[in-house]
Amino acid sequence: MALRQIRIEGDEILRKNCKEIKEITENVKVLAADMIETMKSANGVGLAGPQVGILKQIVVIDIGEGPMVLINPKIVKTKGEQINPEGCLSIPGKSGEVKRPEYVKVEALNLDGDKIVVEGRELLAVALCHETDHLKGRLFIDIAENIVQD
Repeated sequence: MALRQIRIEGDEILRKNCKEIKEITENVKVLAADMIETMKSANGVGLAGPQVGILKQIVVIDIGEGPMVLINPKIVKTKGEQINPEGCLSIPGKSGEVKRPEYVKVEALNLDGDKIVVEGRELLAVALCHETDHLKGRLFIDIAENIVQD
């Protein structure tokens, strides 16, 4: 495992759409492990492929319950609403209030290639939305209000 460089706001890769992962190879598994290590090292709760310079649909999330890897994640259901402060490892020093669903259901593949369903509320719902946004080139600052420099 290795730490990857986190791309910072202004890097054009953060604004690009990611491609689906067609096959879960050993390289994808190494990437996932590297992303988890990088996220933990940066004290983050999520990290998406483009944030480490990879335009593939892969995200890792850990809200304190152990890391999860989601490949080709798709949000299939949302419910409710919550507004919380958000930040981003790719936008250091900034935070803002973001309106997100209170409940999110995501379909994805795991590292074994099995289809999985992840349901999240509160922080997990926020993380699922935030990280899947990255796969579409969207950053939290695009939808945040009251952005402040920390």
